[in-house]
Amino acid sequence: MRDLIVTENISVDGVIDLSGGWFDPQAQGGADQSDLLAALAQQRDAADAFLTGRVTFEQMRGYWPLQADDTTGISDYLNRVRKYVVSATLTDPGWEPTTVLRGPLRTEITALKSAPGRDIVVTGSITLVHALIAAGLVDEYRLFVYPVVAGKGARLFGGDGAAGPAGLRLAEARPFRSGVVLLRYRA
Repeated sequence: MRDLIVTENISVDGVIDLSGGWFDPQAQGGADQSDLLAALAQQRDAADAFLTGRVTFEQMRGYWPLQADDTTGISDYLNRVRKYVVSATLTDPGWEPTTVLRGPLRTEITALKSAPGRDIVVTGSITLVHALIAAGLVDEYRLFVYPVVAGKGARLFGGDGAAGPAGLRLAEARPFRSGVVLLRYRA
């Protein structure tokens, strides 16, 4: 059975909503970010499926394929990885290789987790992530905690009615030179 891993960039006050401008993925190319970039590459290499909701998918589709000078490796990864979009309305993904998942969430994700392969990673997609948490489908949380206080915005757990899982087990805590800390929790 494959693991479903929620990977989020998160502020120290628990905000994952990036609309406040506190996170810039292209700013991760600097020299003092090399250890963070290596960790991100390691996680990308362990995954062969990228799961997302429609809104996040469309935002990424409008940005990452156009990044010709991306030094982070994110663009190359997203252009080649098998993408799965949970949507009842998306008709033409327009970014291959992509499969649109239209069926009941539990059925679709259980089938995806049961298929051969490596990790399945979901990032952003707060509505989808909250539904995955509520359905008990998340195996691991990888939280890249940034040394900022966002103040407001959507949160991974609580704050907007989304209940979190009861009892997580810390699997790893790794600080990076930039001040970002990776916290990995198993559900």
